[in-house]
Amino acid sequence: MFDILKCAETGLAVVSLACPTTRICVKTCPSEYWSFIQTVALETAVNKVLASEREKMICKYNVDPQSAAKTVQKYVKDGDCAAYYVKTTSVMNYCVPSIFVDIVNLAADITYQYNNKSYAITDSGNSSVTGRKLSDASYYLSLFYQVKEFVDLVFKDILASWWMILVGCFVSLLLCMLWMFLLRWLAGIMVWATLVCIYGLLSFACYYCYNEYYRLKALNATEEYGISQAFAMNFNYYLSLKKTWLAFGCATSTLLILLLFLFLFLVKRVCIAIELIKEASRAIGYMFSTLFWPLVPFLLQVIFLVYWVASVIYIASMGHSQYYSNATNTSTNNINYYLSRVPCQPDNSTLGTLCEFVKYGGNEYVIPMEVFMVFMLLWTLNFIVALSHMTLAGSFGSYYWSWEKPKDIPAFPVAMSLFRSFRYHLGSLAFGSLIIAIIQLIRIFLEYLDYKLKDSQNKVAKFILICLKCCFWCLEKFMKFINKNAYILIAIRGKNFCISAKDAFFLIMRNSLRVIVLDKVTDFLLFLSRVLVTGAVFTMSFFWFKGSINFFDNYVVRPNLNYYLAPVIIQTVSTYLMTCVFFGVYNMAVDTLFLCFLEDLEMNDGTAEKPYFMSKGLMKILGKRNVGNSPSSRPAHTARVTPERRGRPLPQPRAQSRA
Repeated sequence: MFDILKCAETGLAVVSLACPTTRICVKTCPSEYWSFIQTVALETAVNKVLASEREKMICKYNVDPQSAAKTVQKYVKDGDCAAYYVKTTSVMNYCVPSIFVDIVNLAADITYQYNNKSYAITDSGNSSVTGRKLSDASYYLSLFYQVKEFVDLVFKDILASWWMILVGCFVSLLLCMLWMFLLRWLAGIMVWATLVCIYGLLSFACYYCYNEYYRLKALNATEEYGISQAFAMNFNYYLSLKKTWLAFGCATSTLLILLLFLFLFLVKRVCIAIELIKEASRAIGYMFSTLFWPLVPFLLQVIFLVYWVASVIYIASMGHSQYYSNATNTSTNNINYYLSRVPCQPDNSTLGTLCEFVKYGGNEYVIPMEVFMVFMLLWTLNFIVALSHMTLAGSFGSYYWSWEKPKDIPAFPVAMSLFRSFRYHLGSLAFGSLIIAIIQLIRIFLEYLDYKLKDSQNKVAKFILICLKCCFWCLEKFMKFINKNAYILIAIRGKNFCISAKDAFFLIMRNSLRVIVLDKVTDFLLFLSRVLVTGAVFTMSFFWFKGSINFFDNYVVRPNLNYYLAPVIIQTVSTYLMTCVFFGVYNMAVDTLFLCFLEDLEMNDGTAEKPYFMSKGLMKILGKRNVGNSPSSRPAHTARVTPERRGRPLPQPRAQSRA
C-alpha cells in the first residue's frame, strides 16, 4: 500500500470504497523504515543513480526504478513508486503497520536513523507522517480488512451452497402456494393456526435461547481465537458467548408477552378480520390469475430500469472532444498568441494538424439531465405501482359488487380491470404517482443537503434539516396511504383522482375506528402469515446448515462453511421477499374489500331498493340482513355509473333473487 494515510482520509467509507491508494503484492512485508527523501539525499550527494538505494523502492509491477529516465521525485510524484513505508507485520496476507511499540509521542513526526543520519517519514506531498495519523490510518485499514475478509468468506460459503439455496427457494415457493391454497378453503382455521404457530415458534425460540444460555453458563468458558477480532469477524465467537443467547432470549420472550396481550385485547376484532380474509380468499379463488399479476409490474419495472440505466450512461458520456491550437508562440504581446488558443477542429489541412485534444467538454447539461432522469425514475416506478394497485382493486371490486357470485364476475377480471385502467384512468394514475415522485425527489435533495452539511457546526440548521426530513417522510407515508385508497375508489366509482382521494379520506375518517382496528388487524394477521412462512424456512435452514439435521447425509454432501448463517440469512430474505409478493395480493384484496364494505354500509341499508352486497358471514357478524329482495329494484341502484361510462367495475345484476 503506497500511502496508508489515504485510509484515514476516506473514513468509514473505506468499507465500501477501500483505501484510495495503489496496492501491490510483495514477497515479504517491509521490516524497516524508508522514505524517498533518504534516496534523494544520497543520490544528490554523489550526483549519480545509486542502484543499492533504488532497490529499496516499492513500485508498480511495470515500473523499473533503476532507470535513470526519471528521478526519484518524479517516480513518487507520478504515483509509480511509494513515497515511504514503515515496519509492517503480515496479518492474513496483508502488511499491517507494527511500529507502535517504537512510538512514544503519537503527535511527533516519525523519524528513523540510516547511516548515522536522521530522516523524517513524509508522503508524496512532503507532509510529515505522525504516529497519530498512522494510528488513524491503521484503524480504518483494519476495518477494511475485517469487512473484506468477512465478505470473502461469505462469498465462498454462498458459492459452496448455492444449489442448496436454490432448493430452499423452491421449497419456500411451495410453502407460499400451499399456505394460500389452504387459506382459500380453511381461512379461519389457517388464521388461528397462524397465531398458534407464531406463539409456538416464539416459545420454542425462548426455550432454545435460554437453554443455550444455561448450557454455556455451566461451561463457564469461551473459545479464544489467535487472530485479533479487529481483523476477523467471527460469528461463532459471539454465538459462544452466554450473553448473546441471554439477549436473544429476553428479546423473544418480550415479543411473546406483547403479542399475547395484544391478542387478548383484540380477540373480538380478530373474528371480523378472519371473515375479511375469508372473503379475500374466496375472491382470489374465483380470480386465481391475481396471484400471478405481480409478475407483470415486476417485469415492467425491470425493463424500465434497464432502459433507464442505459439512458443515464449515455447522458453521462454526452461530452464531445475539445481541441485547441498547440502554437508555440508564447509572447503575450502578440495578438496571434490569443488567437492560437481559440478552439479548433482537426482536419487534413496544415492548420488542422496543429489542433491538440485537450478534454471532453460540453457537459453543462449533464447535471440537469441526470436530475430529470432521477425524477422520471421515481415517477415511472410509482406509476407502475399505481397501475398494479388499480388493476387489483378493479378485479376485487368486480368480485364484491357481483350480486350472484361467481356468475356476475367477469370472465377475465384482471384483463378487464387493466383495460379500464388504461381506457379511463391513466391521468389519475399519472397525477397520483407524480405527487409521490415530487415528495421523494424532495427527500433525496434533503438527504443530499444533509450529506453536504454533515461537518457543519450550525446546530440550528441541522435541527431544521432533521425536522424537514421527518416531515417529508411522514408526508410520503400519508400520501401513499391516501393514494392507495384513492385508486381503490377510482376503480369502484370511476371518478377522477382528486374527488376519489377526498372521498377516500373522509370515508376513512368517518370509519376511523373500523379502519384502525379491522383493517390493520387484518393486515397484521397477513403479516403474521408472512412471518410464519419465513420463520419456518429460517428454522429449517438454520438447523440444516448448522448440521443438526443429518437425515439426508447419506444422499447429500454437506459443504464445509465458514459462516453457516450466511446462506441461512440469504434464504430467509429470499423467502420473505416471496411472501411479500404473494401476500401483497392478499393485502390489496383485503384493503379493496374493506373499502367496498364501508361503501356498502354507507350506500345501502338492506332494503329492497338498497340491498347489501356483503357476504352473509359479514352480515351475520355485524347483525345486518337484507329484507324484501326485489329483483326489479336492483338495476336502478347498481346502474348509476356503468363501466361503459366511467369504468366502474359494477356489473349489471341478474334479475333473480339472491341465493
